[in-house]
Amino acid sequence: MAVGSVSKIMAEVRGANTWREELASLVEDTGILYTGEAATFSSLPPFNPEKPTAMAAAVSETDHETEPPETLKEQVTEFLKSWCEMVLELGRGCRDILQQTVVTEDSFVVQKLGGPVARVSSRLRFLNEFLPEDRDPVHAWPVIFFVFILALSALNLNGHDGLAPAVKKVLFHPPSASRIQLPDGRHLAYREIGVPADKARFSLMAPHSFLSSRLAGIPGVKIPLLEEFGVRLVSYDLPGFGESDPHPSRNLNSSAFDMLHLADAVGVNDKFWVLGYSGGSIHAWAALRYVPHRIAGAAVVAPMINPYEPSMTKEEMRSIWGESLPRRKLLYYLARRLPKLLSFFYRRSFLSGKHGRIEKLMSVSLGRRDEILTEGATFEDFWHRDVEESVRQGNTKPFIEEAILQVSNWGFSLADLQVQRKCYRNGIFPWLKSLYSQAECELAGFLGPIHIWQGMDDQAVPQGMIGHISRVLPGANVHKLPNEGHFSFFFFCDECHRQIFSTLFGSPQGPLEQATDEGEILSEGYMEEQSLATDSTNK
Repeated sequence: MAVGSVSKIMAEVRGANTWREELASLVEDTGILYTGEAATFSSLPPFNPEKPTAMAAAVSETDHETEPPETLKEQVTEFLKSWCEMVLELGRGCRDILQQTVVTEDSFVVQKLGGPVARVSSRLRFLNEFLPEDRDPVHAWPVIFFVFILALSALNLNGHDGLAPAVKKVLFHPPSASRIQLPDGRHLAYREIGVPADKARFSLMAPHSFLSSRLAGIPGVKIPLLEEFGVRLVSYDLPGFGESDPHPSRNLNSSAFDMLHLADAVGVNDKFWVLGYSGGSIHAWAALRYVPHRIAGAAVVAPMINPYEPSMTKEEMRSIWGESLPRRKLLYYLARRLPKLLSFFYRRSFLSGKHGRIEKLMSVSLGRRDEILTEGATFEDFWHRDVEESVRQGNTKPFIEEAILQVSNWGFSLADLQVQRKCYRNGIFPWLKSLYSQAECELAGFLGPIHIWQGMDDQAVPQGMIGHISRVLPGANVHKLPNEGHFSFFFFCDECHRQIFSTLFGSPQGPLEQATDEGEILSEGYMEEQSLATDSTNK
């Protein structure tokens, strides 16, 4: 009786199911039956490894269908993902170490480099204006820098194409220029063609353009044409170009007086004409501004102006910057803001020791006629020889100076060349005098003729530049040339050269005949003396 009571009580404590039964209820029925403390497997069929059951075969087939084996591509992808995560964590760890050890106020590196880095950062802070507002400069600029390096590397690799034509190397030629010594001790190299000095009706001074030399002058001009009009053409190397000595601190004022000293040294005793082509036009403008008393007139072909000229209208600005190539815009910007970086670009282009296409070296695009002209052998031979003379000294400084001159403040505006009447009334006494008499007035600006030729298909000089010149110099004679480009009107075009000379000098009269001209001068002088003698007798 006591035993039965105890068993009944234990059953009530354990409940209806034992712990083994509770555990078995949590899993699927596997066919294993638990009875009491012992487990029997009598309900399972005997295990036979050679004959799997139908259920095992079905399970095996289902597993293979749902979990296919990984391919090599998937394994490589997972490996790369893991590797990138490890590199990222390593970079974060290195950054934390640097921030905790090196980039602290007490570290030696910050104490020595903190000041210079802060000054450089303040100068380059204006670049942050080009970033979106939600971009941190500390994160954005390193990314931009590395992308820029990768892009340059890719361009360098693409440049070594096996199918590209052979690149000609820049040759060195022995000195061949005539030179004069300027008052400051420098030497200026020049070249003159045409009629001799004593027979020249007209003297034409020609400063060259960017990446050019004294050899350019008027490319392809014929000597018989110069003799027909009695023209003496004098072209010269700008300081640091060709065989001319560099100038320690040149500007447009010094450029104008270099031209004046050269004219005096080669025997131009009277007024002379000035010819400026493309970038050389800025030196022609300077001569009209600083030595106008010696200039008879000006001929400017495809003229360049300062693209940052403050007097330009919004439409002119939009035209100039909208028509310029991105690379040319970048060079303008670097010349104005960071000129020292231009050395990197120049060393990789025309100072690399190899010749290249003119449109790439000059960062311009070509019109149809320019393309036909520049593909010819005559132009290519001339261009290569001119570039070789231009880069003779192998120095980037004169080219950087020339780029800076174009985009910096010239010290004058083109509007200053316009003929205008100026009356001097400064001070109390001139003002009182003007109340009862006419004020002292004189004509200011350049009084001689200015002729401008501009190709309407010129892709190198934006039309906004010629529009600005026409607006501020209404007295200039602008000759617009349909279908002409930047090079096609000025290079190797006999008819074009004749048109320029006819416009400047009128009908050809040939060189001066010294004996005849001296006789005419003596005759005129004798008539004047006789007239004066007659007047004194009558008195």
